[in-house]
Amino acid sequence: MENWLGLEGTVVIVTGGASGIGKHVAETLKAAGATPVIADLSVETGDTLEDMYCVKCDVTSADSVNAMVAAVVDKYGKVDALVNNAGINLPRLLVDVKGERPEYELNEKSFDLMFGINVKGLMFCAQACAKQMLKQGKGVILNMSSESGKEGSQGQSAYSATKGAVDSFTRSWAKELGKYNIRVLAAAPGIMEATGLRTPAYNEALAYTRGVKPEDLSTDYTKVIPLGRDGKLDEVGNLVAYLVSDRASYIAGTTINISGGKSRG
Repeated sequence: MENWLGLEGTVVIVTGGASGIGKHVAETLKAAGATPVIADLSVETGDTLEDMYCVKCDVTSADSVNAMVAAVVDKYGKVDALVNNAGINLPRLLVDVKGERPEYELNEKSFDLMFGINVKGLMFCAQACAKQMLKQGKGVILNMSSESGKEGSQGQSAYSATKGAVDSFTRSWAKELGKYNIRVLAAAPGIMEATGLRTPAYNEALAYTRGVKPEDLSTDYTKVIPLGRDGKLDEVGNLVAYLVSDRASYIAGTTINISGGKSRG
């Protein structure tokens, strides 16, 4: 008997799916009956990760992305959905006013890295998958945004800007592709439980950009989140599974916030 979402046999590419939120999303999709494919730079094509097929992919390279999609089609014959999850966040100030840590001031290298993965890479993946979905006559593209794309974030202006671009891409692509039965939408997580990807170096950078010590980064969510807690990875995974399913067949062109009430719509 199929589960409520009806995802059995649904082939879903998850970029950046070997770790963090992407890995949890892939695991949730698998548990819901879907067939997730892990597309990540840290895996080798043909490997499996917890019984999920892997394809090596550098999302900043159109050739690599096109080869990844071709490999998925060669193995499964189709791409039902794309979870455009690969991304990077480097805390950086526009100006290091104190002048103490110039490495935490936004520069061309850090700007290009974030926009290359979060915006250009997202576009390459959506484009390659959309071409396949057009042949099939249907599909879903779910872009992973962030609460910061709507609210802005101190010390994370470039990252926030990339997620603002993700939201804008989502609205525009939904208008372009809707007539071809391809839904494009986005999910925007807020503050989430630990994924294991926040390194001491990341925390040090974020703390400096916010004028505090790393040990003083706030974890009192009752002050900033109406629901009074951080988000759970299960909650993001469940949202993504619903949105790529036919149960969400009339949702397109919008970004669904999953932030405990912290961010505006």
